[in-house]
Amino acid sequence: MEIESIIVFAEAARTGSLASTARKLGLGPMAASRRLAALEAELGVRLVHRTTRALSLTVEGEAFLPHAEAMVEAAANARAAVRPSQTGAAGLLRITASEPFGRKVVTAMMPRFLADNPEVRVDLQLTDNVVDIVAAGVDLAIRIAPLRDNTLIARRLADSSRQLYASPAYLAAAGTPSRLVDLRNHECLALSGAGSWTFLVGDRLRRVKVSGRCSSNSIEALHGGCLGGLGLALLSDWNVVDDVAAGRLVPVPLVDAVPETLGIWAVYPTTHLVPPKVKLFVEALKRHLASSERSEVVVQAGSMTEPTGRRGE
Repeated sequence: MEIESIIVFAEAARTGSLASTARKLGLGPMAASRRLAALEAELGVRLVHRTTRALSLTVEGEAFLPHAEAMVEAAANARAAVRPSQTGAAGLLRITASEPFGRKVVTAMMPRFLADNPEVRVDLQLTDNVVDIVAAGVDLAIRIAPLRDNTLIARRLADSSRQLYASPAYLAAAGTPSRLVDLRNHECLALSGAGSWTFLVGDRLRRVKVSGRCSSNSIEALHGGCLGGLGLALLSDWNVVDDVAAGRLVPVPLVDAVPETLGIWAVYPTTHLVPPKVKLFVEALKRHLASSERSEVVVQAGSMTEPTGRRGE
């Protein structure tokens, strides 16, 4: 199969218009139509229904589309692998990140990254659940946590410092804890199934049991509950910059412990033939994190080493 014909089909499926596809690919309408017809003839099936105004996929076209997109992606990666690095990258980049980090950090760097790499498209999947990046076909996961999966390759991009936070209303009603033992008498907003928080006490990490009437599998929900005065929450500093500046949240330091600092990790399925689009995105994110003081993202630039991921979320 001619890759040019497959590109026409994939783009036409995306836009729903053969005319728009022809304009984008720099083809004449008849040339685009001939390439699509040639692909259908080779496959022996009709891939699209065509009218004077629109184009829609047949059942066979829907079945073939994922394979066509994979072939277009592979061709783009192959071209990018041998082109000079200064020309950028191409193709669809699939990224997963947590809801707050994706919304507040990744989307903030996206305009510059896309402007610098005009042939790259990004599919950003935001979820607080752990995604199996191999099974899901994800190119890159950004995780803020200790890594536990030794089958993945991880690069630490920065540190993500954390702190206990509460609303002024909650502290006025419940008092302000000053030691670890005081947490027993407070409403602690923890992730579902996680009945403890980890603190650095001296030079050792210590897991401390916490409890409260509200928990959630979503950091965003815990953040919202904290803003609403439901209790104390352990949140990343970059996630609450605006809230602290506006007085909506107050940091609650303890005199005998400091919350464990997590890493911001770029996690790959493998280091074998990492596509240029992934490498360029990771470097752009690292630069963005390093310039955090100028962009209101409060994180501290971390290690540049590239260990195999021994722990993963």
